Amino acid sequence: MTTGGYTARRHAVPHTWWFIGGLLLLVLLLGMVLFLVPPSPPLAGAAAILIALGVLVGLVAGYGLSTARFRQGLNGLHKGLILAQDGNLKPVEVPRFMDPALDRLYQDYNHTITTLGGMFSLVEECQNRVLSERNRMNVVVQVLPAGLLGVDDNLYINTANRQAEILFGMRQRYLVGSSLFDILKLSDETREILRDAFLYKQNIRNQVINVELDAKERWLSVNLSFVTEKEGEMAAVITLLDITDYKLLQETVSTREKLVAMGQLAAGVAHELNTPLGSILGYSQLLLETTDEPEKAARFAHVISDETKRCSRIIQNLLNYARKEQCQGDNCDVNTLIDEVVDTLISCRLKHHRITLERELNGRPLVDGGCGELDIVLTNLLINSVQALHDVKNPRVRIRTEQASGGEVSIIVEDNGPGIPRELRARVFEPFFTTKDVGEGSGLGLSISHAMVTRRGGTLRYDTEYEDGARFVIRLPGSLTKDH
Repeated sequence: MTTGGYTARRHAVPHTWWFIGGLLLLVLLLGMVLFLVPPSPPLAGAAAILIALGVLVGLVAGYGLSTARFRQGLNGLHKGLILAQDGNLKPVEVPRFMDPALDRLYQDYNHTITTLGGMFSLVEECQNRVLSERNRMNVVVQVLPAGLLGVDDNLYINTANRQAEILFGMRQRYLVGSSLFDILKLSDETREILRDAFLYKQNIRNQVINVELDAKERWLSVNLSFVTEKEGEMAAVITLLDITDYKLLQETVSTREKLVAMGQLAAGVAHELNTPLGSILGYSQLLLETTDEPEKAARFAHVISDETKRCSRIIQNLLNYARKEQCQGDNCDVNTLIDEVVDTLISCRLKHHRITLERELNGRPLVDGGCGELDIVLTNLLINSVQALHDVKNPRVRIRTEQASGGEVSIIVEDNGPGIPRELRARVFEPFFTTKDVGEGSGLGLSISHAMVTRRGGTLRYDTEYEDGARFVIRLPGSLTKDH
């Protein structure tokens, strides 16, 4: 400040020297007058003293006036600085008749204050935006349906939302500062999953884990994302969605579907039994009439025995469907099954309605599991085709088999009927949905068939690309066993 004051005073001197110069000029003129008109000796001494006093007074007055004006200018700047310290960044008024140096100082000060005021206003605006965004994000985090945990590089929790408090039964102040692996009581397998994620810095997406919370087993869907991609930084955000209820529902849906399908099967068992029971009745009557022809009687008795076994198998399939699936190690020859279904169950209907049946059975495809449920599926599909061909000229049903190089076996059943309307195709496998008239169908056949095929690891679908009628395609995993 001293150096600056000295410099300012040095630049302020020229204004003061006008006053001093004028005073010295007056003294010089007085000296010349005395020189041209010499006074008496007493007056000469007095004149010399007067001249010396004039010079001294001029110097003192000039210095004092310069210092006073300089201090007045600095006081104005000092008041502005005091206001600036209190946050009032306003320019100060420039005094009149200001020295050039102080004038430039005032201009620089006001320019600096104006610039700082604009910068502080911008900073304040940015700060308000950041606070508003932070509040908005905090609301989003708090209303998330999943628990959210933020962890630092040492895997200690530094953030938790309300859902996390509910999930762990702990207030946020107790969660924050705790170790992630102390909060999550994980099984060894699940612990390894999280450890590998942090060790190799890999994000986790919808990983289902099993944990113990409040002495109860819970299932959580975990998502983990790291804050940065730098190798040494382990800070991450973890979301934990409690899916226990969904998991329990998912575990019971299979049994529930079986129970529903069993009820649906029960409604169709009478229909399935009608055909073999009718055959038993018819052949038993023929047997009574052919007691004198042993060979024909033996053939009729053999048919009765086969149809009785078929009735027993239908009932057993219903019971097996309600029970837990067991691995029996059986195989089913698909082509042989098709021949049996057509010859024993569908043949009469085809002849009655004068429907042409085309069979294209290739190779000897085998599928895992017995034939007990597949014959129900094939029967349902063939009966649907027969019923759809009512009033169709030259009705035709075609059934063929294919086996892909990978072992997958396909069974295709198609007819030249009207097909299924486009707007109804998405609902054909819904229980109790039917396009038949009231009393002609329960809407259970395709839904039951779909459940049976799916249970065996296969698929049953309606071919939407087939335009000449209706086509259903069954795909089943082929058996690795070459022989029965």
